[in-house]
Amino acid sequence: MTATTEPLATQPHLPLIENESATGRVILVCEHASNAIPARWGDLGLSAAERAAHIAWDPGALGLARGLAARLEATLIHAPVSRLIYDCNRAPDMAGAMPARSEVHEVPGNAAITAEERLARTRAIYLPWANGLHNLIAGRIAAGRRPVVITIHSFTPVYFGKPRAVEFGIIHDADPALALEIHACAVAAGGLNAQINAPYSAADDVTHTLRLHATPYGLPNAMLELRNDLIATPEAEAAMAATLAPLLAAAIARIGATAAAGG
Repeated sequence: MTATTEPLATQPHLPLIENESATGRVILVCEHASNAIPARWGDLGLSAAERAAHIAWDPGALGLARGLAARLEATLIHAPVSRLIYDCNRAPDMAGAMPARSEVHEVPGNAAITAEERLARTRAIYLPWANGLHNLIAGRIAAGRRPVVITIHSFTPVYFGKPRAVEFGIIHDADPALALEIHACAVAAGGLNAQINAPYSAADDVTHTLRLHATPYGLPNAMLELRNDLIATPEAEAAMAATLAPLLAAAIARIGATAAAGG
């Protein structure tokens, strides 16, 4: 039998999973962990500075997520390529999945994607990602360990020329319970300007992961957004993880206590 090689256009980019054997309840998800653009897609017509900027990924998010994973005994799953190739927090029919424009930047390599190319990217990146995350969650449920799903993101201090005062955003979709508890814990602790549904909300179509992977199973979930100037170095990432981990643990404990009490 002659071995066959899968065409380059459809070779999958698998999600990366860390601490898969962790005993904690939390699964941390980082959809915008990387700004890597595999060679088959060239440079999308972008400069090196643009490919390193926030339009290509969420700076600091992966380092923060790793710090939280260590402190919460959590499993972390993260995407291996830039969101400009495929944004794993967007459904295939959404324009933002392969954006032709991000913030004020044009993305020439995405300006005229054919249906065939959209399908190829979806098969190469989104489907392995969605299946990998689903398998991770479904496996935990089957083992009697219903997880808490928390996605980790970062955002720019200035957006379209307007400064953002919020430092820590907690976003929810259909189920606000965990997000509200995290916000309450953050406000009680002080030190961060923490806001619910800021700088984005579900109305901005940023909660695809939660809608697809957490809501159908009734899992506690939330999306966390950190202003990226607060996690701009490895030391800052570690400090933020040390600040947030006890807040998340306390909020999760409160959710558990409420459920046990039938509240």
